[in-house]
Amino acid sequence: MSDDVRPRVRVAFPAPAGGAEGGTLDHVALLTLDRPDVRNALDFALLAELAAALEALDRTGACHCIVLTGAGDRAFAAGADIRELAGESPISLYDGRSFETWERIRAIRKPLIAAVRGWALGGGNELAMTCDMIVAGDDAKFGQPEIRLGVIPGAGGTQRLARAVGKARAMELILTGRPMDAHEAEAAGLVTRVVPAGETLPAALELAGQIAAMPPVAVRAAKDAVARAFELPLAAGLEYERRLFFLLFAGEDQREGMAAFVEKRAPRWSGR
Repeated sequence: MSDDVRPRVRVAFPAPAGGAEGGTLDHVALLTLDRPDVRNALDFALLAELAAALEALDRTGACHCIVLTGAGDRAFAAGADIRELAGESPISLYDGRSFETWERIRAIRKPLIAAVRGWALGGGNELAMTCDMIVAGDDAKFGQPEIRLGVIPGAGGTQRLARAVGKARAMELILTGRPMDAHEAEAAGLVTRVVPAGETLPAALELAGQIAAMPPVAVRAAKDAVARAFELPLAAGLEYERRLFFLLFAGEDQREGMAAFVEKRAPRWSGR
């Protein structure tokens, strides 16, 4: 089957297995970018397929947390498909509205964990940063090399990288185009944790299982509140957090969680 017609985003629900701290793989979805012959380069069709798959998972109660990875061990995603992008014009980029796909990905309400091995460059790094957490193999490399092509990051790289690693380091990385390895990325605050390369996906799935075992409405509220911390002034962020805190007291899971704590038993979450 040709690359043009076969699905390039594989969706799976891993079989339940015991995880740390009582977590399992129940309610964890695994999405795999599947263009290994081009190091999972992101063309517009792949991004649209990814957004559609994420939106479908966001709507189903069977999924509480999502892990996103790339096929093979050479790259999470090596960047945009330059052969496709080179033929674009300002009008085609504007009129085609292809970059709006990134907003669809950003709007996913369930937690997203990127499991990164190999290269995460350009759009690949921007995609990893769009996720809520990054578990990196010790063979991972992150960067925004667009300057070497005569352009700049266009899917959030300048904004998210600066927020993740600070102005000075983001300036250096973006203006030189150099990559940073997994351990530098972790020290800079871009990466949640670094694990041996072969343990990358299992570690990401284990983390997802721990999150998926938490009350799902509270998890979505917590993700929303933390994300707003990077978009709102402190006073407005605190007010937003408090509104979500109050709102959760209308749910069954709040009553169940506090009752279980008082009664010294495990809670049984209903997702309501």
